[in-house]
Amino acid sequence: MRALSRHVREAALVAKGAALTDHPIMAHIIPIRRCNLSCAYCNEYDDFSKPVSIEVMERRIDLLGRLKTGVITLSGGEPLLHPDLDRIIGRIRKNKALAGLITNGYFLMPDRIRQLNDAGLDYLQISIDNVMPDDVSKKSLKVLDKKLQMLAEHADFHININSVLGGGIKTPEDALTVGRRAMELGFTSTVGIIHDGDGQLQPLAPRERAVFLAMKELEKKHFSRLNYFQENIANGRPSDWRCRAGSRYLYVCEDGLVHYCSQQRGYPAKPLEDYTLEDIRREYLTKKSCAPLCTISCVHQISYFDFFRAPQTIESAPLEQASNQLVSIKSAGV
Repeated sequence: MRALSRHVREAALVAKGAALTDHPIMAHIIPIRRCNLSCAYCNEYDDFSKPVSIEVMERRIDLLGRLKTGVITLSGGEPLLHPDLDRIIGRIRKNKALAGLITNGYFLMPDRIRQLNDAGLDYLQISIDNVMPDDVSKKSLKVLDKKLQMLAEHADFHININSVLGGGIKTPEDALTVGRRAMELGFTSTVGIIHDGDGQLQPLAPRERAVFLAMKELEKKHFSRLNYFQENIANGRPSDWRCRAGSRYLYVCEDGLVHYCSQQRGYPAKPLEDYTLEDIRREYLTKKSCAPLCTISCVHQISYFDFFRAPQTIESAPLEQASNQLVSIKSAGV
């Protein structure tokens, strides 16, 4: 029944996203920047930040609800470190959005999984980077396989296991091992290509490309598994597309500022409480200079809704200007 309810709400999200353009389809929001791990390729964590207060998080979730956001995904850092995570998930559902969670999986136990069920979680994703832990990543199948078994036994929500290629991952064939284990447990499996520090293209070597193509054969059919962009990335080709970040996709950092995505923090860098329909419409029509070499798959997937409509006629600020703007905002203590 939980799965049926989720599928019905997914179908409504797709229909609404295809018919109307004045609302975000997905938002990623950060409840805590701190993480218990320190993966070498990651630039989205620290080891000291306090959690955003539950009152502030609930207010931000309500603001996303007023913008009619379809999916709200909690990311980090490690969101399971937030002491009021279940309340946040419940607030997402209260705002009639689908609730997602991206986690490294370390804190999952049967009781915690059941609590996530009760909170109303719809989706959970874990990225597993290798079979054995190394100096690049401790998110290994050896460490996390028992967690996956717990999820298979207790979770009522959809689970996706994402394996990765590039970015210093030493054994690309590990991605296939991880993907096959995910499918064996009844989960969906995807593969991601690790970007550089600006979220930009780092082409795959021939050995990695072979694994990438084999991984694509494992992926289940699902509206979010479209892979046009990743095939271009794997072959070192730029993509010609209309990025709708800042409009159909929002990234809300721990300071409550709306950014294009996790890798382009700095523009528009506008407080969520001041973000309006006018901002959504402006960014919908704004070209993003980083788009041709972008590797941020969640933004790619959301932009498919508007792939062939509304040519973008507004030029974005250069990335250097956006970066300087974020430094100024941080210096001002916002």
